[in-house]
Amino acid sequence: MSNRMKIPKVCQHCGKTFIAQTTVTKFCGDTCAKRNYKKRAKDAKIELALNETMSQVKGISNPTPASSKEYLCINDVSSLLGVSRWTINRMVQRGDLSVKQVGKKKLLSKQQLDTFFQ
Repeated sequence: MSNRMKIPKVCQHCGKTFIAQTTVTKFCGDTCAKRNYKKRAKDAKIELALNETMSQVKGISNPTPASSKEYLCINDVSSLLGVSRWTINRMVQRGDLSVKQVGKKKLLSKQQLDTFFQ
């Protein structure tokens, strides 16, 4: 094989024709190679951001329903009843509802809520 091969090719970035000296050359010059690299890096970041957003949207649209849990946290109870969490905390302080502390989380039994409203 000759060291000075002349292969007509089309640049994958700008689309111009050029004469390549190797069979693996993809770009007409260093500038096009750098610009294409930056474009690929930018596209990868955008794709990653879109995937994260889609996974967050799927996570929000399919949360674990509070009705299937045996014990509920203050936020779940407030969203289930349609009141603020401060209202639930006031009910706990008054003694209307009793909570069990697990670490920093306060849990209420679902059965207790059913008996409270009957």
